[in-house]
Amino acid sequence: MDPVPWREAWHEALYAVSRGFYVTRGGPAAHFTTAAHGATGARLARALLALPDHPVRVVVDVGAGRGELATHLVDAMDPTSPGGTRTPQTTRVVAVDVVDRPAGLDRRVEWLRSPGGAGLPPELTGLSDALVIAHEWLDVVPCTVAEVDADGTAREVLVDPDTGAESLGAPLSGQDRQWADAHWPTTSPGDRIEVGRARDEAWTDLVSRVDSGTLVAVDYGHTATGRPAGGTLTAYANGQLTTPVPDGSCDLTAHVAVDTLDADVVRPQREALQALGLTGATPPHALAGADPLAYLAGLEHASTEAQLLHRDGFGGFWWAVKRVRGHDVT
Repeated sequence: MDPVPWREAWHEALYAVSRGFYVTRGGPAAHFTTAAHGATGARLARALLALPDHPVRVVVDVGAGRGELATHLVDAMDPTSPGGTRTPQTTRVVAVDVVDRPAGLDRRVEWLRSPGGAGLPPELTGLSDALVIAHEWLDVVPCTVAEVDADGTAREVLVDPDTGAESLGAPLSGQDRQWADAHWPTTSPGDRIEVGRARDEAWTDLVSRVDSGTLVAVDYGHTATGRPAGGTLTAYANGQLTTPVPDGSCDLTAHVAVDTLDADVVRPQREALQALGLTGATPPHALAGADPLAYLAGLEHASTEAQLLHRDGFGGFWWAVKRVRGHDVT
């Protein structure tokens, strides 16, 4: 097969109806564990719900996988659940992903099917008093990949969709070149650039659909002071890192240039969660004698928080937070 730009092959490999990885090979949970799953997902949901400084009528989970985080969110809002604080009757939870509604998904979660990549459902618009969460969404919005040639020119990287073999195409031009010059300038031969323009535009589109509320992108990322010279494009399959081949057999992902997103605050997850009260601190040892069950529960709670805060794990994610102030936000 003739080589094509990585961005095109990447999109087909993940989202094509007949062979896309996310469409035909199960959700992310079938291949790796994210912070949205299990006990960490439950604690993360409660932290995210504490982020807005306004009433929340609707919570939207973009890139929802098979609804794992959305389920934790409805549980966290159910006053009959442990730690629940809100009622599902007043706050909707809407999950958005590229497949039909998963079988067995909690009935309290609404579902919208998206086109995949940067595409969003047309009915996802006009959101008021919203909390919109894009958890590991932008890293799978395909972007232009470039490499600097021997003469110092950044050229678009082409790839054979069947084998993953790469070659260099034409020099970056137009808006991709402008983005690279502004945000990822390099002339060192062999350096890679993952042009974040597609992610910026996807995020801007999502923000435009909110009339009032808070949006947060949670993702692997980097800022201008730490752009990775070799790029970050990689792949996962069956829980293991693997060679990126855009043939539909593996998940393809690249970190996000989080500082180029339209956001009010950009900071590591560990700092964002600490500001929301997570500490990872173990309970006092004296509690073990006074109330052993409470001590064990406290240890489990501390362990979960510690996983979310660990700087070399989930705590190394980035949060980009955008607040949209509408007339109905108080």
